Amino acid sequence: MPGPSPRHDVVVVGGGIVGLAVVTALLDAGHTSVALVERESSLAAHQTGRNSNVIHSGLYYAPGSLKARLAVTGCAETKAFCAEQGLPYAECGKVVVATDDSERGRMAELVRRGRANGVEVHELDAAGVRDREPAVSAVAGLWVPSTGICDYEAITRRLAELAVARGATLHTGRAVRSAVRRRRDVVVHTDAGDLLAGQVVVCAGLRSDEIARASGFDPGVRTVPFRGEYSDLRGPKADAVRGLVYPVPDPAFPFLGVHATRGVDGSVHVGPNAVLALAREGYDWRTLRARELAGTLTDPGFLSLAARQWRYGLGEMHRSVSKAAMARAVSKMLPGTTAADLHPPHDVMRRAGVRAQAVRPDGSLVDDFLFVQDGSTAAAAADEPTVLHVLNAPSPAATAALPIGREIVARLEGKAVDTAVAS
Repeated sequence: MPGPSPRHDVVVVGGGIVGLAVVTALLDAGHTSVALVERESSLAAHQTGRNSNVIHSGLYYAPGSLKARLAVTGCAETKAFCAEQGLPYAECGKVVVATDDSERGRMAELVRRGRANGVEVHELDAAGVRDREPAVSAVAGLWVPSTGICDYEAITRRLAELAVARGATLHTGRAVRSAVRRRRDVVVHTDAGDLLAGQVVVCAGLRSDEIARASGFDPGVRTVPFRGEYSDLRGPKADAVRGLVYPVPDPAFPFLGVHATRGVDGSVHVGPNAVLALAREGYDWRTLRARELAGTLTDPGFLSLAARQWRYGLGEMHRSVSKAAMARAVSKMLPGTTAADLHPPHDVMRRAGVRAQAVRPDGSLVDDFLFVQDGSTAAAAADEPTVLHVLNAPSPAATAALPIGREIVARLEGKAVDTAVAS
């Protein structure tokens, strides 16, 4: 006969940086029995470990949104944590460039947003851009000095080490199927037996909506996986890149566009594009899971999105299958870049990432972080069982992870005030 199911104050589902930040915030708040469950054999295996490792300033996000508030705070805290723990990081700054006059209006909106969010932003003319990034061609630009680079996988591992030293329990290689609220507790069903908890936080990224539905909770959105591929830029073009070079983003799409980033290891990578992944963890064109893909392709929200954005999507697919097309996109900022300058990253984890993007039934993209509780705020304040689902936490969630952790704990305790704007 199997023994009784282990019981904890709080169980956190998902071993990315957001999950570990929640564990950290729970321990800071005085919880003595905290467990984390991760389906993979290692931590930071998906969005956390497969991105451009940029510490975002908070420039882009709508004033008053969760992204704006938490990214600005997280930018400073991420750098402070790296310095305190001896982890690699650099405050290298970022240049956002307008490559033609049609982008000046969008750039002005970035200035407005950034300053409203408390981000230091300096407007540059073409000569000012060349002073910062001599290899870049632009008609105007913005200099954002607080932007940095780090290694989010290393940060996640250190958070885990510190959490275990403080008494947290980590289960890796253990997939969570559902988290079902009962009258007195929550049952976390896993493929290696159940766990019981007073409260549960599901930070499952690409599986977030799937676990919510399996738990009997309607998330109101579908997680759509968008793959972004990266290339290493090598040779004289790479040598000429000093820091981070970004385009002016298209407000009609949630991705920041193809950019060039010098990492903490000194390498320069360019990307990503944004194509529909053929599986939730579809990191290349060969990885296809028919049931997952069919679920996406028959979802009304995705179909509505695709009907509006198909031209954009075709362009992204072209850049995915054609190195020459990707080189042309890069050459808008770095003239003279050719396909011969682009190479697959040596580290397989750095070749592609998949963004877990929440899409509403009407086809609109959820632009802000989305935290939804199964159980009322009053129930949380009264210590009744609740499950909090993190349903949308793409970039800049890694930057904002530490304050996201505190935000979620405040919600579990019934203390948070959601100041997010509608998006």
